[in-house]
This record gives sequence, structure tokens and C-alpha cells, in this order.
Amino acid sequence: MSAEKDRSVYNLDVAYALVRERLASVDIEEQCRRSGSEYTKQDSGETATVYYLNQPYLVTFPEAKVTPADDIDLPLREQILILHYLALARGTAAANNLITFRDLPGGIVYYPTFSKRTMEPLMRCFGREPELLVKTANRLGARQIDIGDTTVVINAFRHVPITMVLWHGDEEFPPQLNLLFDASITDYLETEDVTVLCEIITWKLVGYSREV
Repeated sequence: MSAEKDRSVYNLDVAYALVRERLASVDIEEQCRRSGSEYTKQDSGETATVYYLNQPYLVTFPEAKVTPADDIDLPLREQILILHYLALARGTAAANNLITFRDLPGGIVYYPTFSKRTMEPLMRCFGREPELLVKTANRLGARQIDIGDTTVVINAFRHVPITMVLWHGDEEFPPQLNLLFDASITDYLETEDVTVLCEIITWKLVGYSREV
């Protein structure tokens, strides 16, 4: 294993330990209410059902174990993302005000990395094929709205919609794509989480496009 991969695994392990520690000190039932998750209390402990990318995931406490409904292994960084959402959720109502990644805390600094990992591969895959974007996004429970030429909204979590706006372009202007967020996203995820989330969605969509 390379030193870079060693650091990556270590960082994920540290992040997992930190979010478990945070969840151990909060009211799980209240966090379920704030995040739009389902709370259950049993003799064996508490559970939360968190909806992530149109699928339910069971989180059991006190160990904060994340189990997909289909029992397929979920990468650790996605487990951490689910736990971060549950731990950080403030229950804020949607602002109905769309912002860009640059508007997030630190977003201007991290934008080049964000663009390279998300918008650039999305443009390569879907810039000239808007119908393909709609088909693949539907697999994540997306809905279409009237912004730009083709726009899909993916509910990454119950209170975290991700809006993908595609302008088709013409003979004079090339296609353009942007990712937008409700301004309330900062009350549910940190900027780094948003980057990871959008990267995951990007490569799921690109992968789905190869199956069409």
C-alpha cells in the first residue's frame, strides 16, 4: 500500500472515529427529526433510517454502524457522509435560494478541485446528451425543473437537494453545466462533505451512462 493510500485510509478512520464520538453526545431522536430520518428505539438500542440517494440506510447505535437496505458493502467515505449528515443536521427549512459551490464556506478556495472532480466529468459525459443525464439521474430518484435547458434535482438527503443545470449551447456557445445548492445546505453538511457528495453522485451518473 502506497504512503498516499495509507494517509487516505488513516484520514477516513479518523473521520469515522470523530463522527461516532460526536453522535455519542447528541440526542439521536432529535437529530432524526432535524434530518428527516426515521427514529426507532428498541431494547438493543436506538436506530435511525437515513435516506441517501433515494435509498434507506439503517444506522444502529451506540456503535453508529451503517447498513444498506440491500446489505451491499458501502464504502467507508459514504458511511461517514451519512453519519455527518445525521450528526450535523439543524432542521433548517429550505431557503428556496440556489447558491453555487463558490458561495459555500471556503468554496472559492476549493472550487478548482471541486470543478475538476465533478463538473468537468459531467460535462464530458452529458454536455451533448441531455436526455442521457435525465435517464441516469432518474436512477437516483431525480425530478426535472424548469431552469436552464435541462435541469434535474437529486435529493442526496432529505434536506439536501443537488440541482444540476445544463445549458445545451449552440453554434456560437458550447454547452455549460453547473451544480447548485439550496442555501440551507450549510446547516446540514460541511463544504468538504459537499465535495465528496457531488463527486460520488458524478461517478454514479457516469457509471450509469455506460449501462444505457
